[in-house]
Amino acid sequence: MRFLKFLFWSLIALLSAPILGLSGVALYLSPALPDVETLRELELQTPLRIYSTDHKLIAEFGEMRRFPVNFDQVPSDFINALLAAEDDNFLNHHGVDPKGLLRAATELAQSGQIQTGGSTITMQVAKNYFLTSERVFSRKLNEILLALQIERNLSKQEIFELYINKIYLGNRAYGVEAAAQVYYGKSINELPLADLAMIAGLPKAPSRFNPLINPERAKIRRDWILQRMLNLGHIDQVAYQEAVTSPIRARNHGANPEMEAPYVAEMARLEMIERYGERAYTDGFHVYTSVSSELQSYANRALREGLIEYDQRHGYRGPEDRHPDADPANWQTILAPYRALGGLLPALVTQVDEEQVEIRLRNGNTGTIAWEAMRWARPYLNANSMGPTPRRPADVLKPGDVIRVIANEDGGYRLSQVPSAQAALVVVSPQDGSIQALVGGFSFLQSNYNRATQARRQPGSSFKPFLYSAALDHGYTPATIVNDAPLVFVDDYMNSVWRPQNSGGDFLGPIRLREALYRSRNLVSIRLMQEIGVDESLTYIERFGFPRSDLPRNLSASLGTPELTPLQIAQGYAVIANGGYKVDPWLIERIEDRHGQIIDFAKPVVTPEALAAHLERIQRYTSAPLALVEEPNTVLLAEQTVDPRTTYLLTSMLKDVITRGTAARARALQRPDLAGKTGTTNEQKDAWFAGYNGDYASAVWVGFDQPSTLGRREFGGTAALPIWMRFMAAALDGKPEHSQPVPQGVLSVRIDPLTGRAARPGSNGAFLEVFKEEDAPPPWDELDSGAYPVSDSMAPLELF
Repeated sequence: MRFLKFLFWSLIALLSAPILGLSGVALYLSPALPDVETLRELELQTPLRIYSTDHKLIAEFGEMRRFPVNFDQVPSDFINALLAAEDDNFLNHHGVDPKGLLRAATELAQSGQIQTGGSTITMQVAKNYFLTSERVFSRKLNEILLALQIERNLSKQEIFELYINKIYLGNRAYGVEAAAQVYYGKSINELPLADLAMIAGLPKAPSRFNPLINPERAKIRRDWILQRMLNLGHIDQVAYQEAVTSPIRARNHGANPEMEAPYVAEMARLEMIERYGERAYTDGFHVYTSVSSELQSYANRALREGLIEYDQRHGYRGPEDRHPDADPANWQTILAPYRALGGLLPALVTQVDEEQVEIRLRNGNTGTIAWEAMRWARPYLNANSMGPTPRRPADVLKPGDVIRVIANEDGGYRLSQVPSAQAALVVVSPQDGSIQALVGGFSFLQSNYNRATQARRQPGSSFKPFLYSAALDHGYTPATIVNDAPLVFVDDYMNSVWRPQNSGGDFLGPIRLREALYRSRNLVSIRLMQEIGVDESLTYIERFGFPRSDLPRNLSASLGTPELTPLQIAQGYAVIANGGYKVDPWLIERIEDRHGQIIDFAKPVVTPEALAAHLERIQRYTSAPLALVEEPNTVLLAEQTVDPRTTYLLTSMLKDVITRGTAARARALQRPDLAGKTGTTNEQKDAWFAGYNGDYASAVWVGFDQPSTLGRREFGGTAALPIWMRFMAAALDGKPEHSQPVPQGVLSVRIDPLTGRAARPGSNGAFLEVFKEEDAPPPWDELDSGAYPVSDSMAPLELF
């Protein structure tokens, strides 16, 4: 009897010892364990995403690609595939699977090394969210205790959801939705069974079973999972057979942007970093910009085609590299360093024939360049001259040349080259200042320097409208006669003489202000600033949004010597286009958190024309009744800094720049609502065109990053205007005319073109001119009553 009692208590002790031991360990470790309730509120690290205003993805920033999904968004086939691969008893155990732990312990005893951890999905959640990957027993004990706590506090669906959104699956993909996007370019709920099984095989070893790196091993893992699903009754034989015979379809889809606007994305990224710091990369912000995907595509194409057109006018600079003795079979090695830039594809010349050239592209495709597609390629000598016209393909290209080509719609290719000049195009809305499209250079991959916002260059004559606006507000009219005659300025202290000239070197004498603007007469601009005063002129020009610090205090400012960015010029023209309201450029339209809740949105000042739409937008974002929008007439309306009659008169004059002036080729657009001004600096180092209608105010700059002449025949009207025309033609296609309406206080008077006075009945060449009511010339029949003092008919004829 004593022996039986001893045996009984010994068994009790043997059974109790491990329980007491584990209990002691649990009591010891539990106080240091984290609270699993925090899993309910945990925010996973999610990248920053930049979108267009029409919800097209522009770019993604952040180390981890992650798209968190809910349990209900995951197809049942994937759930079954993952459970078959990782934890087929997940729905039955309470966080720990004793069979799995026993199997792991047996493998350790037999091999002396840890083979598998026996971890359930719940234990992996505990490790991924709270612990390290260090392979020690203390971590495993903590993992078990946390798993038990997680099972008591969270449902199986919540645990599964935490697991599939956290796991790393290779190629920067974190979570199953990111993996579906990276490997297949689709959402997880769009994938067939075979692809779902492929993703389910990745958690065990994302690099070893990666279908991009090890497709054969990945297929073995996939087929094993499919067999497990069949054995567990999750799929039938037909589904298994179809999936197991499916080919490997995975390929790297990267961030997969839906539109090309890298300069816009970089601007938005920098603004988000300024607002939120490093959180911008991890908190899953969705940033919607004001940029339209359609307008941006027009801007991209217009700038690139315009730059290529300019570049080819000046000849061919030769191949980017030469490999005359290279074996064409080594094309991959030769072309590997070259990337496509701005739609220009790198290619290797493999054979030169009498009428065409054969090429090999970087992707392995072959093609041909017909003679007609390369005969433009006269040798480049300098900006002003080229070599002889080539007579055959061999005069241009040789086997082994690394060149750039453009794909034609017919399957052939055209010879091209990466332009040496650069350009910028920016488009803003005159009604609220929103940036509608922006291109900062030929290719962001070539240079991420944003010339639309960072390049400060002299705008030349495209700056003159701001000075002419000052003149119209200081008593001048479009019909005022000003003398286009020589001026000489002597600086006794500097022992220097300044003799400004017109671009053609000629002088037209007395000329109406309207004609002086559309002919871009420099001497008239200088006289206007002289008459108004330098300080008074610059103070007035500040009304268009230019900081005074950017405006040099000298007469040369009248010719466009201030150093300004294309975005600043576009902003200034927007003030003219909208009737004198100062609007400020802005890019970020709204910011949403990872759950799609709006946390901030743009609150720009707007013109009266845009006020109703803007109030509706605020109501939509805040769910506040319009009546509760505080003081809309003072809070939201832009300040009117310029008399609307002045902008109307100025627009009338700038329309003549297109109909009869330096931008006459823009008549081809057949849009009476277009107005603008060319600009060219000394030695043709900068070419500009800025123009607008009521919908868009835009500016184009063309030049070299290191200032150098574009060529003696390159001006704003030849280098920049074609880019602007390409964009506006596409952007305004099908849209009605939109100009500033005639404001009150504007009169039309029939005038004599020689005097600027009211014309007598029957006068030859008389035409209608617009005036402010108080500046309109008296009727012709008041001449004899002294209404026209002779001294006021024109500005003084200063010759020197």
